[in-house]
Amino acid sequence: MRLTLYTDYSLRTLLYLGIKGSDKLTTIQEIADNYDISKNHLMKVTYDLGQHGYIETIRGRGGGIRLAMDPKDINIGQVVRHTEEDFHLVECFSQENNLCRISPACQLKNALAEALNAYLNVLDQYTLADFLISKDEMFKLLNMK
Repeated sequence: MRLTLYTDYSLRTLLYLGIKGSDKLTTIQEIADNYDISKNHLMKVTYDLGQHGYIETIRGRGGGIRLAMDPKDINIGQVVRHTEEDFHLVECFSQENNLCRISPACQLKNALAEALNAYLNVLDQYTLADFLISKDEMFKLLNMK
């Protein structure tokens, strides 16, 4: 299973905001600069995270973003489910696009579905709080002051 960049950026944004703390506002530009990723991508990510209630966005001068929830209440499995477009590991997982001739008799899809469920079940055991490192360590890794 490979996560999309969208999910990767969503998780990294949540980690960044979690480490900064809910009392500090952060800008999308700050996160983009520190991770060396596209601000345009992050704008879409932060909009979506806000729509799902993970972050709060404050508009205007002096505005920014911050976590809207306690990190212990942000389940990683749920974030992945919200941010991934689909979990069609193989063609037969999509009812609309399944052209596989052996699909009706294939047992491999059952094992793949079981593996996908196990993957998501493991992620469901973790919250954002489980992955937060100290601010000092984060700043050191990102060469921040």
